[in-house]
Amino acid sequence: MPVITFALVHQEPPRDPDELIAEAVETARGADTAVVVVATTERVESEGFDREDLRLPGRQDDLVRAVAAANPRTVVIVNSGSPVELPWREDVAAVLLSWFPGQEGGAALADVLTGAHEPGGRLPTTWGSLADAPVTRVTPTDGALAYEEDVFIGHRAWQRAGRMPSYPFGHGLGYTDWAYESADAAATADAAATADGATVTVRVRNTGGRPGREVVQIYLAPSEPDPTRPARWLAGFASAEAGPGSGRRSPSNSRDARSRSGTRPPRRGPM
Repeated sequence: MPVITFALVHQEPPRDPDELIAEAVETARGADTAVVVVATTERVESEGFDREDLRLPGRQDDLVRAVAAANPRTVVIVNSGSPVELPWREDVAAVLLSWFPGQEGGAALADVLTGAHEPGGRLPTTWGSLADAPVTRVTPTDGALAYEEDVFIGHRAWQRAGRMPSYPFGHGLGYTDWAYESADAAATADAAATADGATVTVRVRNTGGRPGREVVQIYLAPSEPDPTRPARWLAGFASAEAGPGSGRRSPSNSRDARSRSGTRPPRRGPM
């Protein structure tokens, strides 16, 4: 039996982008702080296809530039699931990456913007412009695609090429400042099994004026330059919370660090 569905749909007539940007600029001029939300869509990024560029769709870059010119206290909220180019990042007061936050994203965003909660995330990816990206070959030739970059992908590729991204892997800021006072390393109980297991304890101090949370990141590097290995790689991380003027010791375990460097030792037995 056929099923018939019916729905009423209303869509506002399209408006001229220049007119919309002009309205935003006029509103920004009379505001203490301007908040601009930019985003990608499922038409720009998806698991079903490769992206052709890293630009925000439409006239969003023009919108941010115009609002920032009208109000230097402009905060840009970026809703995206992967890196995008931010050519205006030096012209705005702050950039907050919220990814795709879901149903309660608005409430969480309000808490962060008003200072009720501190943004505490750190980038799991490297953000830069497509023109500077060291790995861009994603189109097969005659049905074949050679992955010549080996372990040099992501931030490892940027370091190898000596290029500075807009925001590096692990980047993230909060509402206070931190000082790193000391670092001590000690072998873990199973270091003999992993050959390089260790616990690194870092002492940090909150030098700002409000409570905060810091993500302490431990990186390893070859003792001698080795073109077959990354310049450095993340070996462990831990968070530390402290009030103004207080210090904390943050231990971070680093185990089987070679697996993170791309030199995993061979194993015997069935896979």
